[in-house]
Amino acid sequence: MELAYIPSPSHGVYHLGPIPLRGYAFCIIIGVFVAVWLGNKRWVARGGKVGTVADIAVWAVPFGLVGGRLYHVITDYELYFSEGRDWVDAFKVWQGGLGIWGAIALGAVGAWIGCRRRGIPLPAWADALAPGIAFAQAIGRWGNWFNQELYGRETHLPWALHITSSTDGRVPGYYHPTFLYESLWCVGVGFLVIWADRRFKLGHGRAFALYVASYCVGRGWIEYMRVDDAHHFLGLRLNDWTAMIVFLLAVLYFVISAKKRPGREEVVEPDTDTDASGGETDGDSAAASEEEPKAEAEDDAVEATEDVKEDEPESAKKS
Repeated sequence: MELAYIPSPSHGVYHLGPIPLRGYAFCIIIGVFVAVWLGNKRWVARGGKVGTVADIAVWAVPFGLVGGRLYHVITDYELYFSEGRDWVDAFKVWQGGLGIWGAIALGAVGAWIGCRRRGIPLPAWADALAPGIAFAQAIGRWGNWFNQELYGRETHLPWALHITSSTDGRVPGYYHPTFLYESLWCVGVGFLVIWADRRFKLGHGRAFALYVASYCVGRGWIEYMRVDDAHHFLGLRLNDWTAMIVFLLAVLYFVISAKKRPGREEVVEPDTDTDASGGETDGDSAAASEEEPKAEAEDDAVEATEDVKEDEPESAKKS
């Protein structure tokens, strides 16, 4: 009986003339668009303005990409700085290698800058974006399929991933598709956050904390299945320890936030049409400025009429 399996693409780069189109990059880009689109819908539903999520994402996404790459390069430095390796490869993001932990951490710094410029609370923005980030991760994981990377132990299950590449120490064969497991888990996390947010009216960053904690649970058991090289501490992979620590921090934040700031923010974005002193809005100022000339013209007409009335008796005498 022939083994059923998930085939790997023969190559992850397609060329449109001289332009290389990389499957890994496409998955990342599509994921970002999905996150911003869904985040915008949730932000507007919370009372925010259209386009605010995208404006802040302009800060968050570049920071996140840099952070994700830095985490990968630092934790797998031997791939770029050991003997026989070329350190220039550390900048070749299209070949794969983005650590979600670094992406979220540094991406949050970029989001904080964007939120501060707009006078928006970062936790509220993060709550709106949380399920979108999970869906973006689900899409982005398929970039690993294009690169034939991040697979698990050997298996003969009908959904085994068929690895055909032998580069970078790969051994062709049939393995657990851990990229697929994580993709499906992230989809579940996204829907969990949406449901919990509607059911319990999560606010002040708790929807984002739920996303982080839920993702860490899945990442822990999926990471345990992977067979690619990684640093180990006390018998566990580095990312397993990271997942456990981040999980505890997310749960701790959720509990403390619920006690100190229950409920949800009533206002997530200030009304920039009104000045801080409570003065006129821009529209009112414009209307007032338009009516000023009209009022002056009416006053001049009244004065002219009065002058004519005063002159009438003198004219009558002369005639």
